[in-house]
Amino acid sequence: MFATIQPRRLYRQVADQIRTLIEGGKFAVGERLPGERELAEELGVSRPTIREALIALEVEGLVHIRMGSGIYVTGQQREKPALAPAEDLEGPFELLRARSLIECAIAEEAAKVVTPDHIESLDAVLTKMAQTFNSPRTSIALDRTFHTTIAGIIENSALNRFVGELFDQRMTPYFEKLASYFESPASWREAFEEHRAIRDAIASGDPVRAKEAMRFHLQQSQLRFSRSFDEDLESEKGRSAKGGRNGNMKI
Repeated sequence: MFATIQPRRLYRQVADQIRTLIEGGKFAVGERLPGERELAEELGVSRPTIREALIALEVEGLVHIRMGSGIYVTGQQREKPALAPAEDLEGPFELLRARSLIECAIAEEAAKVVTPDHIESLDAVLTKMAQTFNSPRTSIALDRTFHTTIAGIIENSALNRFVGELFDQRMTPYFEKLASYFESPASWREAFEEHRAIRDAIASGDPVRAKEAMRFHLQQSQLRFSRSFDEDLESEKGRSAKGGRNGNMKI
């Protein structure tokens, strides 16, 4: 039913295949698609790639995501919606990996040249951030300011602009849709503590510690977006299967 995906903007290729099957009637309106794990195995790609593809299809109006239940077909797309992801738009996980490579090095360099004025600027951002856990748009804006402030410490305008441009790619309907499932006041509190650890590491003038604090933060960011849409359903299946093996339930 599915063809193996070849490398090249994988999540878009996955989305194209699923879209073709939906539009061809392989999956009926209201029908639940195969789970993330099954799709990943069928297509030979990672589960984050599947997750990115499903979000793209939801923005296009072809599927509806029900957390803990799965992905359901909503209908056939008649025309390309205004908010559809651009064909050349990187996926969230690709962006976070790129940010990790770049911003870890920036944090390392920032710790070598940080001044009291720089620390004061970071503290000002964190003070505001601590008051905005219930306001996602404000939190995102302050998140951007925090990261560009760190880039500004090493006084390289090209890197400062590049960090801002990478961050701005999460200000899209596509990334906002993904974030709507996984971001919450609790997740913003976690991110705040990670930001504070980065600030402390840079302020201490310890390049290694600063690099690792930034790496940890961006890795945690990836993990926050990594919960399966049908995780609860898969967990239930796993418990049922385990019960069957113990002789209590049939698989």
